[in-house]
Amino acid sequence: MTTHTFFCVDGHTCGNPVRLVAGGGPALKGDTMVEKRAHFLAEFDWIRTGLMFEPRGHDMMSGAILYPPTREDADIAFLFIETSGCLPMCGHGTIGTVTMALERGLVTPRQEGVLKIDTPAGLVTATYVRNGPYVDSVRITNIASYLHATDLSAEVEGLGEVKVDVAYGGNFYAIVDPQAAIRDIAEVNPSDLLRWSPKLRAALNAKYQFVHPENPAINGLSHILWTGAPTKPEAHARNAVFYGDKALDRSPCGTGTSSRMAQWAAQGKLKVGEDFVHESIIGTLFRGRVEASAKVGPHDAIIPSIEGWARMTGYNTIFIDDRDPLAHGFQLADRA
Repeated sequence: MTTHTFFCVDGHTCGNPVRLVAGGGPALKGDTMVEKRAHFLAEFDWIRTGLMFEPRGHDMMSGAILYPPTREDADIAFLFIETSGCLPMCGHGTIGTVTMALERGLVTPRQEGVLKIDTPAGLVTATYVRNGPYVDSVRITNIASYLHATDLSAEVEGLGEVKVDVAYGGNFYAIVDPQAAIRDIAEVNPSDLLRWSPKLRAALNAKYQFVHPENPAINGLSHILWTGAPTKPEAHARNAVFYGDKALDRSPCGTGTSSRMAQWAAQGKLKVGEDFVHESIIGTLFRGRVEASAKVGPHDAIIPSIEGWARMTGYNTIFIDDRDPLAHGFQLADRA
């Protein structure tokens, strides 16, 4: 019997939790973060579930484990873990992990003000603003994001036919724009979104395939992005992102914002150099910008950036004890 110890820094990005695992992560095999992610999923996913699920985590929990970079142009590597899986990229997680890693002295950038991060989705560049010992804000330049498919549909019990566009911003997102089934997230309860989302996701995955054209290891629709009119005067749009089994992102969602910007750019509503301010379900904001145009396989794409803030809430030494019948965590399945 063994007790596994993990040294964590806990915090949140614009309201959504981030658990930075600074010590205790397993040694991983592989020459790239894609290969290391595959090794983690094959042998160590119990660490993710143990740290993210109850009783040590909760339905919204997400985080990252720090690793040495696998590429020469990066300062550090992040392996993202959350209730929904081991994601290729996580925007709010990157903002929170960068903030806390810098404030706690866990990483030293080669160039002050810039941190280059090796992720399974590719190289992500973060710029940040220091204020004495604190980091006030972080802007991440994300990987190339693109509109993957338009006008897909699926039947959802309680809603009827739902039409979506699917975009990629580090993960695949089904974007539910205003339509007969649902006009605005302000008109429904969060519990409705939690009930509808897994049904919509399952129906879309059963009906269609979602595979990144340049990286087949990135596949499957994982997130549902519900839309609405903004309530903040500076915001362009509002959203609520569903992920995992029953989680709604409290932040505006970084990869979701990237996906929404890619959709708007493909629709001609955003151009290179233009800003896009995205509002979360609780009213916090990410400030996006289209940095450049790009290509992803045959698709026209954009390079998006997203700026947000994060705050540390405390240190957390977590034990996963093999004697514990709930060592690997659990979730209460919502069968309603």
